Amino acid sequence: MTRVAAIDCGTNSIRLLVADVDQESGELADLERRMIIVRLGQGVDKTGRLAPEALERTFAACREYAALIKEYGAERLRFVATSASRDAENRDDFVRGVLDILGVEPEVITGDQEAEFSFIGATGGLPGHEERLVVDIGGGSTEFVVGEEHVQAARSVDIGCVRLTERHTLSDPATGEQIAAVRTDIEAALDLAEESVPLREARMLVGLAGSVTTVAGIALGLDAYDSAAIHHSRISYEQVRDVTEALLKSTHEERTRISVMHPGRVDVIGAGALVLLAIMERTGAREVVVSEHDILDGIASSIA
Repeated sequence: MTRVAAIDCGTNSIRLLVADVDQESGELADLERRMIIVRLGQGVDKTGRLAPEALERTFAACREYAALIKEYGAERLRFVATSASRDAENRDDFVRGVLDILGVEPEVITGDQEAEFSFIGATGGLPGHEERLVVDIGGGSTEFVVGEEHVQAARSVDIGCVRLTERHTLSDPATGEQIAAVRTDIEAALDLAEESVPLREARMLVGLAGSVTTVAGIALGLDAYDSAAIHHSRISYEQVRDVTEALLKSTHEERTRISVMHPGRVDVIGAGALVLLAIMERTGAREVVVSEHDILDGIASSIA
């Protein structure tokens, strides 16, 4: 067994997994999972730069994670950064800050690499070997991966809950014109994804990341976030449609009262849910299988 730490720093959140990895089987035994909303991608779509306050929030989370990694005695650490830091002109400031705090340089991976890690993490533990479409709806981008045991095709497109919310300045509640504009962006991105990935051929749709798990928690009627209840739950198209419509019609205050939702997702969940709904409509999927295992698990497996 090797004790490893994996960090995934995305547009909206930064997450940590500390786990023991069996080097023969590749199986992970979780010791710690943490998630902090830092909104690293704040304003990146408009300015092309990481905001100073966003960097400081991210560095504060890194300091907290550094203490946990030391406490658990992880032997290896891999820090992967995704959409926001790929797009930013001043990403060197981000790289230097992470290196100073954690002692490793963040790997700013491509969308295709992100998709590969997500697929490996998400499909571990799923029964059967049928073709699956894995969708990872992030803050700044969404990854589409099709495969059985291995990736057959992948594509990353620049739609995510933070990027779409900021681009269209969604109000509370969102107007019909705003929703239509977001849908137009999503449909154009799905057209791009479909140039590389056969979205309609897979027999199973697997959904990852906070927008998907939050929609699942609401659809399941949970009083509080319950990872065990959400993992591998099956949420129907009708449930996703109803939750999405309710979120888009709600005010900020009404969404803050949804106990299953992390406070950092309150202002962006409508756009994230709309991405999931549009994907289900494009693919014809009658349900989405929700996975709590995702890019973090793929990163941790890659270390060993």
